[in-house]
Amino acid sequence: MSARNSVNRWGRVSQSLHWLIALLILVLGVVGLTMGELPRTPKYFWVYTAHKSLGIAVLVLVLLRLGWRLYAGAPAPVPGTPTWQKRIAGATHGLLYALMFAIPLSGWLYDSASGLRPFRWFGLVEVPKLSGPDPQVVAISHAIHEYGFWLLIATVLAHAGAALYHHLYQRDTTLVRMLPQGSLTSRQKD
Repeated sequence: MSARNSVNRWGRVSQSLHWLIALLILVLGVVGLTMGELPRTPKYFWVYTAHKSLGIAVLVLVLLRLGWRLYAGAPAPVPGTPTWQKRIAGATHGLLYALMFAIPLSGWLYDSASGLRPFRWFGLVEVPKLSGPDPQVVAISHAIHEYGFWLLIATVLAHAGAALYHHLYQRDTTLVRMLPQGSLTSRQKD
């Protein structure tokens, strides 16, 4: 399989970025939902900083993924896919990208406006503040971060559900095009 996308399937780079970002978002979601329950010990602050560092990492990976998609293109739609499904898929992918930018950016803005001390991305580089302390910005960015997460969960479930629908009922290659070659029935030529 090629690193670049082909007419028939996503290449290794797109697949790797897709699944890595999905895994990191899952980890961020679990940590984000549970870290508020941790006692305020040094471990809590380590988890909180790790959450922020992973969020910035997702933002960088999404930028890379979008750049790669612009460079490498995307596979052609699966033959026989109705126009309305193509439009819904396009809108869903657009919403996924918007949320994958909005959620980490709103978290970064929330952290900045909270007046907390600067944090170092994985302990390496100090992350600049996007704003000074501002309670109104804190409230708005926190709301975007929290409600955006729940919208992302719903959108990801719809995205995964559509892929499974195509695989199990339509019996087309929509899902296997994003899986490593040899997975399921993805043994098609590039």
